Formats: sequence, C-alpha cells, structure tokens
Amino acid sequence: MKLHEMIPKRLRSGGIIVPLLIGMTSYSAQAAPPGGLPFGAYDPPGEFSTDRELTTEHLFLPWEDVFLGSLYDADVYARERNRDLMVTIEPWTWTRDSRNTPSFLINGIRTGLYDENMRAICSILDDLESDVTVRWAQEMDDDSGQFIWSNWEPSIYVSAFQRMINVCRSVAPDVTVMWSPLGREGLEEYYPGDDYVDVIGLSVFGLQAWEEEILGEAQTFTDIFGPRYERVQGFGKPVIVAELGYVGDAGYVDDWENSVRQDYPEYPRLTSVVYFNQQEVYPWPDDFGLPDWKVSERVVRQ
Repeated sequence: MKLHEMIPKRLRSGGIIVPLLIGMTSYSAQAAPPGGLPFGAYDPPGEFSTDRELTTEHLFLPWEDVFLGSLYDADVYARERNRDLMVTIEPWTWTRDSRNTPSFLINGIRTGLYDENMRAICSILDDLESDVTVRWAQEMDDDSGQFIWSNWEPSIYVSAFQRMINVCRSVAPDVTVMWSPLGREGLEEYYPGDDYVDVIGLSVFGLQAWEEEILGEAQTFTDIFGPRYERVQGFGKPVIVAELGYVGDAGYVDDWENSVRQDYPEYPRLTSVVYFNQQEVYPWPDDFGLPDWKVSERVVRQ
C-alpha cells in the first residue's frame, strides 16, 4: 500500500500545506545567539535558512485537513542543512471554524476515531531520512483556552497521550517522543510515564512590557526557565526549550540573546533550545496583543 493511500480522507480533503520552514524569500543569514548549546528554530519566514549553526528544524502539523506529502519536502530541507526534525502534532485542524470541542476530541481519541490520523502521520515520519522527534499535544497544563487538549483532567490526558504514542510507535518505532508541558505548577500530574517519554520540552517566552506592568519588573531567561526546569528535572529525562521567544527593548533582547545558549551547571539536563520565529497566534494575557517573536521584529523601539 502506498503511503498516500494510508492517509484518511479527512486528512487529505483540505489540501492545506504544512509550513515547511522553507524560506520563500531571500534573507541575509541570521546568526544564532552566542553560546555552545545546540540551537534550532521554527522558522516559516526562512530567516535562519542559511545559518549553519542550527541543528533542529521545528514544524507544526495539524492532524486533520493537511497534505502530508509536504513532510518529504521538510525532510529534504532539513537534510540539506544537516538538521534533524522536531514535529509538533496538534490534534485539531487549523481551519478555525471546523475545530472540534474538547469533549469530542477526548471521545474520539478514546474510541479510536483518530488512530488512523496518528498512524498516517507517523508512517511518513518513519519513512523520512532525518532523525525525528514527535511532540504531541503540547502545553497540556495551560489554562488560557488556546488549545482544545489543554487543562483536561490529568488522567484523561495521560491516557490519550499513551494511546497516541502507542499508535505512532507501532509504525515508527525509532522516533524520539517529547512530552512538552508549558511548565506550570502541577505539570507532574500530566506526566505519561517513563516508557512514553524520551525527552521533555518546555516553553519559555519573555515579553518585557507585560512583565514590567503585571509582574513589576522585567524577567531574565533564567527567571522564567529556572522554576520550570525544577518541575521536570526529577523525571531524569533530557530537557529542551521547545519554544523560545523574547520581545522588548534593545537591552532586554540583548540580555536574553546572551543567555539562552549558555551552559548552566545548575541545569545539567538542558540539551538544546528551539526558537519560535513567528508572530504569536493567540492573544497574550491582559490585552497585550500578539507579540511578534521574529528575530527581525522583536526589538521594540521606544
């Protein structure tokens, strides 16, 4: 059976192409932040396309209404640059008016409705030449309402995660599996168990204006990352900053830029950071809009 024949019809009908992190516009090379820690990026604008320091290409993939053949293009793009792939699989469609409710998604996973979606994606991931990390249903500990898979009863999420990873591994036994909470207190309740996690991902975003107004002072990279690291380091797994972004004045951005790739003895399990080089798609709390994390836009001129 050919791979395209294994993709459920609902996965093919929309024809949406996965953002492949392939820059369609010519940019000058963007230097990764200074430091020795491995660095990657989610980079739809292609601003890191010629940066030889990047080791990871990150892409986001809905599991409904998507053309999965574009994954082969992402594989070629990554291999040409000696990068591996981190694939965030989001259990919904990017067509906002067609998205399911949390209860529908929970029931669909429990009854096996979405097994073939996961199987189809992972079958192709297994066929790629790049090393692949699968990151499924990230930031499950977030209570903002952004994701329909977040803030579930922990036991329900754990069961769903385990089922989907079992399905994925049945056709792609060599993928690396990432469990990726936002990093808030109580995240441990969502931990699916050592057998289902190879690496842990955390999200770290700094927004100077929000921090100064709401928290009273600007935060450093370690101010935000440190407590989140402490909440996961006891699991004994490698830790990656799976989503990273920072916006502020020149001094603020420069401070973060010189911090995110450093080798911190107090964080021995931290193995790499992956930048989110795109504008935010969900409103920041307290009416702070949609921060633009792109490296070309993140300095706010005052």
